[in-house]
Amino acid sequence: MIFAYQILIHTPLWVWILLAYLVWQGIQSMQPRKVPIWRALILPVVFIAWGLSRLGFGHQDGQWRLVAWIGAALVLFPIGVLTPRPFDVDHKTGEIIRPGSVFGLIRNLVVFALQYTVSVISAIDAGDRVLAIIVGRAISGATAGYFIGSAVALLLAYRRKRAADS
Repeated sequence: MIFAYQILIHTPLWVWILLAYLVWQGIQSMQPRKVPIWRALILPVVFIAWGLSRLGFGHQDGQWRLVAWIGAALVLFPIGVLTPRPFDVDHKTGEIIRPGSVFGLIRNLVVFALQYTVSVISAIDAGDRVLAIIVGRAISGATAGYFIGSAVALLLAYRRKRAADS
């Protein structure tokens, strides 16, 4: 119990704020809603930035980290493109209308749990640190690749649906 407590108190405050935001966004996504396109892109941008932030530029041993990141991003990018969430467009306001789904909440929690777990392992166990860092970069790359693909799919579908209105 002390071990878990130590992990929790040594977790930076921004991580808990991010978790609260991800849960809030996931719960909101369970209800049908209408949002401007820029607002629908906030969550993908957060995950892309988080994925990029873990690249660790400037490290001398960064070769495998970069390979893991790029490889995972390339694998998950097409999945993001090919699995867009359905939506309609309000042609008067230009806002997107999304049906409610539990998918967003589950996706947010899974990605957070993976990122958090790898961060904790790399901070605690020096023996597993290199492997945890490489796995962490792969998870970050996969996250960024998926959300880049998802954002591209959203923007292309939005553009196509807006053009159909003209």
